[in-house]
Amino acid sequence: MHIDRNVTNCGSGEMQRAEKLFHIEERAADSPFVDKIWRARSVSSKAFISVAASHWEIVIWRQAENTNVTIRGPETRATAMPIPVDAEFFGVQFRLGAFMPDLPVPMLVDRDLTVTSRIGNTFRLGGSVWEIPNYENVEVFLRQLARKGLVTFDPIVTEVMEDSPVDLSKRSMERRIRRATGLTLGAIKQIDRAYKATVLLDAGATISDVVIEAGYADQAHLTRSLKRLMGQTPGRISQAVR
Repeated sequence: MHIDRNVTNCGSGEMQRAEKLFHIEERAADSPFVDKIWRARSVSSKAFISVAASHWEIVIWRQAENTNVTIRGPETRATAMPIPVDAEFFGVQFRLGAFMPDLPVPMLVDRDLTVTSRIGNTFRLGGSVWEIPNYENVEVFLRQLARKGLVTFDPIVTEVMEDSPVDLSKRSMERRIRRATGLTLGAIKQIDRAYKATVLLDAGATISDVVIEAGYADQAHLTRSLKRLMGQTPGRISQAVR
């Protein structure tokens, strides 16, 4: 089953962001390429809002007798995602700057690549057959990817995001960032700012305060940004908190 991102109407009904619907368990990863590992189960809702994201991830999900491995690329807009019935998921969220040279991140932007396991508990990636990992032992899989050179990291991305001096022309810097993340620096910063604004609203901050604290020009600018990237207006987010 392919997870479809083509449904774009996130503003109707009571559709919510994933963190508002699912009970998501998270843990740190013993890998320099990974931000976190998470897992969750299906809920009774038919769909959720998949918000914009600057990272990519590998998601393993099981439904009935089928096990699927999905590589989800960065997302430049919020989309509505159907929730498979009676499914279990766990995912590996990679650090910004980690990428697979044989599977360019720019090709994955706003796209999913799903591989269904058909021979035992295995799947094919990077020209090799791999045993499908689980939540507890996924670090073994990640170490094997690193040893084979199938995942690497560009430190320039971290340096730029931390505003450290970089001895590169602007054009070369942007090219490196695009290669490692699939996105422009401007797009990454827009997504980060929308996340910051959403966290503030979820914590009960007023819309006017969020405009100032998150660095938006005005409330209209904030509204356009959150509707496109988070799938909800500031008013809808604040209303859900109340």
